Amino acid sequence: MSDFQRIDPSVASSLLQDGAALADIRDPQSYSQGHIPGAVRLDNDNLGQFVAAADKQTPLVVCCYHGNSSQPAAAYLASQGFTAVYSLDGGFELWRQQYPDQVSHD
Repeated sequence: MSDFQRIDPSVASSLLQDGAALADIRDPQSYSQGHIPGAVRLDNDNLGQFVAAADKQTPLVVCCYHGNSSQPAAAYLASQGFTAVYSLDGGFELWRQQYPDQVSHD
């Protein structure tokens, strides 16, 4: 499977509550200023390690700023063997608006 689905924050929240993994592809500064709890920040440096170590049967939600960059990232991860990949529509910005109490800061 090399497809992914676009989902809104409410669907993503349900998936995360059910144990889905979450990848955040934003830059380190944005991630440290706020991210969805449990998110793993992915970049070119750790992507290969993440793909190699991941349970590809676990649903994976991919998050970016506004939901645009996460789509090609989700397609790539699906092409790497992840069986259920989702792109968060509206990205972290929409998540933060809908779930302001569900934002972590590092």
